[in-house]
Amino acid sequence: MILQQLSPYIRVAMDSKIPFPWQLKERVLFDYELLYVKEGRMRVVIEGQTYEGEPGDLFLIRPKQRHTMEKIGTGMLRQPHLHFDLYYSEDSPDVKVSFKPLEEISDEERNWFRQDPLDGFSIHLACHLRLRNPTVIENMMFEIINEFQVKMPFYEMNVKGMFIQLFIHLLRENYWNQNPQLLTNMDELVKLRNYLKSHIDQKVTLDELVRLTGISKFYLIHIFKKTFGMSPIQYHQLLRIEKTKEMIQFTTEPLSVIAEKYGYPDLQSFSKAFKKTDGVNPSFYRKSK
Repeated sequence: MILQQLSPYIRVAMDSKIPFPWQLKERVLFDYELLYVKEGRMRVVIEGQTYEGEPGDLFLIRPKQRHTMEKIGTGMLRQPHLHFDLYYSEDSPDVKVSFKPLEEISDEERNWFRQDPLDGFSIHLACHLRLRNPTVIENMMFEIINEFQVKMPFYEMNVKGMFIQLFIHLLRENYWNQNPQLLTNMDELVKLRNYLKSHIDQKVTLDELVRLTGISKFYLIHIFKKTFGMSPIQYHQLLRIEKTKEMIQFTTEPLSVIAEKYGYPDLQSFSKAFKKTDGVNPSFYRKSK
């Protein structure tokens, strides 16, 4: 799945309120459904796995997944939900929401099944999430529903951007759920990141960071990379190079002076570090000014 190419198409956005006994028989969808439990409780069975949803829970149902739903107990069941494609295609406006089991899908309708790039995603995306901070995603879903239903000029473009923000929160919630140790150490990781940002004018060492956080060297590298996508030293190097790049483009200071100002012992070591991080020599940005 290539996140940079994400171009969602929102097919349905509605806030369903169900005050009576309710059951949805087995069906498969052509598209995706994102369902949030706002009020009440419900039972959702996805590919034979049973989940009980309560307020603050989120369900993601993918194309072709067999599933059923039913309300549990009395009172109101309120479930704002979205039907969507992750990637817009020419037939996206023609695809309908399915209420049929797979066996009743016609040959013509089978062409409507969306490809599911989530299968190739590096982190397994759960179909049921018990959200840590449900208010954020709840508010975002209602904003999308309101925009979709009011249909102000250019709403299609706006709901696309709003959905991408929602999907990012979903991916992060899923990531934290699968890596709870990162949340346990988040305060120390944020403290470390801020330390690196405030020391971009000098070189830092792993031993120095270990003393600062009290976390072992190996585990520090592991959890920092899991959280920010690179080791703390790589992160610090990136910050330093980005700052020197800014100085090269927007000042007339010699490269040697900039190198010294940001903790590089000489121009040669600065150029080597710069090219390793940015792919070009620092002089590239001075020439293009």
